Amino acid sequence: MSHLLTCQNLTKSFGAQVLFRGINLVVTEGDRIGLIGPNGSGKSTLLKIIAGLTDSDDGELLRRRHLRISYLAQSDELVDEQSIVWNLEAPLQSLALDETERYVRVQALLSRAQFPDSAGMAGQLSGGWRKRLAICRALIVHPDLLVMDEPTNHLDLEGILWLENLLSPGSPESPAAFILVSHDRLFLEHCVSRVVELSALYPDGSLQVAGNYSRFLEEHQRFLEFQAGQEERLANKVRRENEWLSRGPKARATKARSRIDEAHRLQGQLSQVKERNRALSNVQLGFEGTGRKTRKLLEGVGLSRGYDGRTLFSDLDLILTPGSRLGLLGRNGCGKSTLMQILAAAGIENGPQLDSGRITLADGVRIVSFDQQRTAVNPDLTLRRALAPDGDSVVYQARSVHVVSWAKRFLFRPDQLETPVGRLSGGEQARILLADIMRQPADILLLDEPTNDLDIPSLEVLEESLLEFPGALVLVSHDRFLLDRICDRILGFDSQGEVEFFADYNQWLAAMADPGASDAALVSSAAVPTVVREKKKQKGRLSYLEQREYEQMEEQIVAAEELRDGLKRELAADELVADAARLADCWQELQTLEAQIEQLYQRWDLLEIKKESGA
Repeated sequence: MSHLLTCQNLTKSFGAQVLFRGINLVVTEGDRIGLIGPNGSGKSTLLKIIAGLTDSDDGELLRRRHLRISYLAQSDELVDEQSIVWNLEAPLQSLALDETERYVRVQALLSRAQFPDSAGMAGQLSGGWRKRLAICRALIVHPDLLVMDEPTNHLDLEGILWLENLLSPGSPESPAAFILVSHDRLFLEHCVSRVVELSALYPDGSLQVAGNYSRFLEEHQRFLEFQAGQEERLANKVRRENEWLSRGPKARATKARSRIDEAHRLQGQLSQVKERNRALSNVQLGFEGTGRKTRKLLEGVGLSRGYDGRTLFSDLDLILTPGSRLGLLGRNGCGKSTLMQILAAAGIENGPQLDSGRITLADGVRIVSFDQQRTAVNPDLTLRRALAPDGDSVVYQARSVHVVSWAKRFLFRPDQLETPVGRLSGGEQARILLADIMRQPADILLLDEPTNDLDIPSLEVLEESLLEFPGALVLVSHDRFLLDRICDRILGFDSQGEVEFFADYNQWLAAMADPGASDAALVSSAAVPTVVREKKKQKGRLSYLEQREYEQMEEQIVAAEELRDGLKRELAADELVADAARLADCWQELQTLEAQIEQLYQRWDLLEIKKESGA
């Protein structure tokens, strides 16, 4: 593998705050690196150092000669007044390409990005399509190293799946190597071959694990257990040495000076380990229910809503009960947020209205909502006033909590309390909103993209809090891991005005890959009451039909994979680039086939588990 870049002992600070110290990282061809870490650990800054956009305070960055690096920032750098094609052609001006080569590159990427109207202006694109265009702009120069900061931000689920395919090793657009920051755990699971976490938790400032995100979690847990045991062992040693030191000058005089030095060294080592272990602090979330026992909290019958001459959803029947967990899935602009706004305004005059249908609430139902636009956060308020609007304390679960203690629950320092909210990061502003809704007892929680800008430790705490919430939950999120763990039903929007219930994310994904699935099958599947979060062994032997299916499964998978490999070779062929129509068809066929292969493997695993359990 050819060496691309080496980071040696990189250190970076902002004022008195040290972001990271002594970071070492080697990047070679074929590396697919996911960079994670808590908010404020310096992930984005490290990416900018690697991309040559800023300098480290100390250490050295060694790059291969003529290394071409392309950088994708969190916020796009498109020229709104120019066309989509112009924005793609602009980065090519610095390359020695003739007009034909530039045209071929642009048209190939436009086809694979599935832009509905490439002649349109960049400023007219939605957030998801702007992100697609920014990704294509970063890839079009064929970089040796692609550096991406939160590439899935603003993408809907269809866009995330498109990006996963784009970055897969067999994709013609996949760069020689990439390093990316992401909080999307399933995206990391599917796309990376090495995970690097920046955190003060580790002695070297980072933990690097070869493998996907699941593999990283295993090694991370091993490290935590080791370091907790190390603290306990050091504490025992220090206690024994302190007992010896406390015996007085006579006892100390009988021992070598080296033992006294060793005792002090152990105390310093214990202090360092304790400090690292204290770095493992998470947001303390907990959503308060009202304790209501009403069977039906909300019932919607025949709900329909359109916008700008287009139907968003129609004839939707919906019931929310205590403990129900409903996830909303679909493309950007399909009507998810509109439905959330209508539910939030149920029973309120002058709120968003339905075109037809009715919503009935139980008496006194309390609805609390989280708005993805975060309009509830006044940027001019200080953090103190945003967290505690009515004084120096808040009431949480019927008791008074001082604002300093309340701030610490959400990982804010006391010296931040006078900081204007507008100067805080996106993750910090999200935590302010979560703090606000935690103070409000609720029967129904409506959360529209609550995970945006939250780091992975905060996401894990949010999951646990939502699982413990006793009321009803409606959740919009592009975090597939969160949806699959939390929700017991999925309401899918098809962007054509139709909505359908599914048991979980995987079933919705399979239906999107196979639009011809029968309505009867979907209705039957939607009746499954809970999300399947892990494979469970089914008792009993395989039936005759299952045994035949099992025996043919491997042959089906091999045949499907041969078709997939053929499509990939066709996509890589130079002559296909000039045929935009065939290029688009071939790309769509490949996506459908990838989904079918995944279904075959899941079915094979299920039959194998059942076969083994009945043996």
